Amino acid sequence: MAADPIVHVIDDDEAVRQSPEFLLRSSGIAARTYNSAAAFLAEPPPSGSGCVITDVRMPGMTGIDLLRRLGERRIKIPVIVITGHGDVPLAVEAMKTGAVEFLEKPFDDELLLHAVRSALDSSHESAARESERSEIETRLAGLTNRERDVLEGLVAGKPNKIIAFDLAISPRTVEIYRANVMTKMKAASLSELVRMALVAGMMKSGTGS
Repeated sequence: MAADPIVHVIDDDEAVRQSPEFLLRSSGIAARTYNSAAAFLAEPPPSGSGCVITDVRMPGMTGIDLLRRLGERRIKIPVIVITGHGDVPLAVEAMKTGAVEFLEKPFDDELLLHAVRSALDSSHESAARESERSEIETRLAGLTNRERDVLEGLVAGKPNKIIAFDLAISPRTVEIYRANVMTKMKAASLSELVRMALVAGMMKSGTGS
């Protein structure tokens, strides 16, 4: 069972940290607070779904610095940036660096809750996609080189006879490999196999001309 999502609140001002923490917990959302971006990064990377609320202006590592560090470490977690009045240029830079939302102080409680819930929804979907991709990659790793060759032919839309010709094997042998691939990939249909290949990045999602 997946762990409940956690909202990580980062601000050097204790009063500013406590306000959203109280609001979130009162709304049934788990929250943790940190007095600096460095303190947050010193903890193990967040697992499961969640999001970050951070002030854009902090001593030491700023909110934008934090966004860059998360990107460098490939930590995929939605970040909501809190900005002071007149900090719109910083907010725009934060959005360009990967923030999903920015809120100007003083912000309405309902506005913050809406932003958090939207971020948690996207985080949950992202975590589910990542879990599915990992499972598909594990199944792919269990294929032999020849099974992988046949899979690539199938997802390219090639009929068995063409795959057989390309690989210099008989169509009957291709059928055997194809059955093995379907079993190992736990695919009930060719369309499901193609979708798995898309998820795993084996093929582009667009169509050619």
